[in-house]
Amino acid sequence: MKALFCSKFDLSTSSSRVSTGLFLLRLVTGIAFILHGAPKIASPFAWMPAEAGIPGFLQALAALAEFGGGIALVIGLLVPLASIGLILTMAVAVFFHAAKGDGFVQGYELALVYLVISLLLFLAGPGKFSLDHVIKKRCKK
Repeated sequence: MKALFCSKFDLSTSSSRVSTGLFLLRLVTGIAFILHGAPKIASPFAWMPAEAGIPGFLQALAALAEFGGGIALVIGLLVPLASIGLILTMAVAVFFHAAKGDGFVQGYELALVYLVISLLLFLAGPGKFSLDHVIKKRCKK
């Protein structure tokens, strides 16, 4: 068993492998946030039902976090800042779905997954295949 794992599977966390994984995660998640946020940007102050009780200003912030944060994730620019907005937005979404009594599946499941991904990107950073990395390298020169 030891020979199988030691010789057949490269379990290293080399920079290129991790950065490739972070890039793919940012790309797919960013596109999903853009697609979720685009209709909200069209009507930023009133995309939630009135009975939700969320002020228009906060709805606009959530719409901006999803759409703008999605763009930031795709291009890898200001990823930690975008992640903070997405973490807060998804935490509120999880709370509201759970408080309404929505179940996990087809309730707060997707918001929770996006919350965890956003937290991961905040903690891990965007990886070397990002504009953040390019800017950081230029700042060191």
